Amino acid sequence: MMRKLLLVTLGIFFMLANMNAQASWSLEKCINHALEENLMLKMAETNIANEALTLKLNKAARMPRLNASFNGGLQLGRTIDPTTNSFDNQTIGFNSYGLNASMLVYGGNSVNNSIKKSKLDLEAAKLDGEKSANDLALSVANAYLSILLADEQLRNVEKRLELSKEQLDQTDKLIQAGSLPENNRLDFLSRIAQDEQLLIDAENLLATSYLNLRQLLLIEPGTPFDIQKPEVNVPADDPEQLSIDEVYTTALGLQPQIKAADLRVESANLNESVAKANLLPTVAIFGGLSTNYSSLSKDFANPDESNLSFELSTPVPLQINGEDALVAQYIPQGIVYPDKPYFDQLNENFGQNVGVSVSIPIYNNGQNSINIQRARLNTLNQEIGSQQARNTLRADIQLAVSNARSGKKSYEAAQRALEAAEAAYENAKKRFDLGAISTFEFSTARNTYDQADVSLIRAKYQYIFFLKVVDFYLGREVVLD
Repeated sequence: MMRKLLLVTLGIFFMLANMNAQASWSLEKCINHALEENLMLKMAETNIANEALTLKLNKAARMPRLNASFNGGLQLGRTIDPTTNSFDNQTIGFNSYGLNASMLVYGGNSVNNSIKKSKLDLEAAKLDGEKSANDLALSVANAYLSILLADEQLRNVEKRLELSKEQLDQTDKLIQAGSLPENNRLDFLSRIAQDEQLLIDAENLLATSYLNLRQLLLIEPGTPFDIQKPEVNVPADDPEQLSIDEVYTTALGLQPQIKAADLRVESANLNESVAKANLLPTVAIFGGLSTNYSSLSKDFANPDESNLSFELSTPVPLQINGEDALVAQYIPQGIVYPDKPYFDQLNENFGQNVGVSVSIPIYNNGQNSINIQRARLNTLNQEIGSQQARNTLRADIQLAVSNARSGKKSYEAAQRALEAAEAAYENAKKRFDLGAISTFEFSTARNTYDQADVSLIRAKYQYIFFLKVVDFYLGREVVLD
């Protein structure tokens, strides 16, 4: 029985350990998940798909157009038979069929330029999506580092609280030995209360940091989620050795927003060419097939003479060779002409046409001229946007390098401050344990040491993030070493 219980306990332990391992996310996993689930990136994908459809549509403009038509109906009253073009005063049933094709032969090269423009727009849309992915990756890395910072601060506060409790015990011993007055105990009770408040603040900061990352990853509340907490070391890179011009030159060839801006300038130039093509003649060829049917159509070649009879008409006076005469004729009666069969009509009325169409623009209310001017203005805007993208990139790189350099100095200064505060604290602790200094003096040294420790933690993670931003502009993968 005990053996079975032990096996079940071990099984539950390993299952929980496996679940915890599965729930622990690395930075790479967080970034990949965010790239898959982010709504802005999904919108970017729909924009790419839309540009792909535009390209497909412009390519199809090279192909001929083919349209079929059919109509049928009744004509009432005195109308023209659409088949015989004769007037009639009865109900006429009719229908017709048509098949028409046309193809543009020359249009000022507008089709080719539209295709080239669509290819550039499609590539620019893909680069926009890449830019959004890069921004998202940086945001996830920042949120991930914020969790590591908050977690380290929490562990630091927990150690300080434990230390405060130990110092309270030491103070109680000194009070019992008569080395310290009893009211010194109140200072440490106050210190413990402050540390407990700081612990709550640190726990809230960690929870908020996790919430920020959850929101970036679109993870529902209540879903088990934890990140891996590796020992993050400060990279050995020296920001002082960085050249802003070199970083900028490297980033120009890597950053997708620069490539996208340049492609949009090319696209705008092609759009000008498309607008100018509207001033040129267009040549198209066309052809068609048609036929029709009418319920009034008769088969005059196959009369029904089964009831044929002849009736003498009224004589008409005439002169024949100068002599008066009466002339009459026999008029056939009872001849019936059958309706012409449906398919015979379609066959007999079958017609074809083929030709060439030339359209020469002369005046169109100034629309073509205005469209050309608008296309030119759009090109100027895209050129300005391209230059603005470069200016923004240079400014961002200058800020990133400056932050990295100042971050290193702050980190080194925080290290020196911590070393000095720690030495002062250790000295004060020894003297306090001997009863040589007051509680106030000891608390002052302790506060200085705690603040220096917190400042070092913040400076460390801030410096690491600044270096990661520079790595991003250099085209390096955003990972934690």
